[in-house]
Amino acid sequence: MSETVRIDKWLWVVRLYKTRTLAGEACRGGKVKMDGHAIKASKEIKVGDIIEVHLPLVNKTIEVKNLGTNRVSAKLVENLLLDHTPAEEYERVQLMKEFNVERRQRGLGRPTKKDRREIDHLKENN
Repeated sequence: MSETVRIDKWLWVVRLYKTRTLAGEACRGGKVKMDGHAIKASKEIKVGDIIEVHLPLVNKTIEVKNLGTNRVSAKLVENLLLDHTPAEEYERVQLMKEFNVERRQRGLGRPTKKDRREIDHLKENN
């Protein structure tokens, strides 16, 4: 196994992006940083590098634990990276999800006309 691998390929291997093209676009868009500087998709990384990745909901800080050239299953991703993302970041994401989703108790069925009016009234006041 080589001692370096391209960042776009590694991000795809560890399942942070669905395709290598999306990983490359994230690099070109400045969403992937190393040492506070945006890096190109062709940047070679090595074991021990710390990378900041800005995903849609969370800003992850990860350390390269091992290099891989083939995409691995989700269970094996923990062998390739160490997640240094603060717990507060995940808590913030959880709060965002809770506030952005309407929830109804299971088994209540569709909202009645009165329920819908109350929901609309609450949305207008926020």
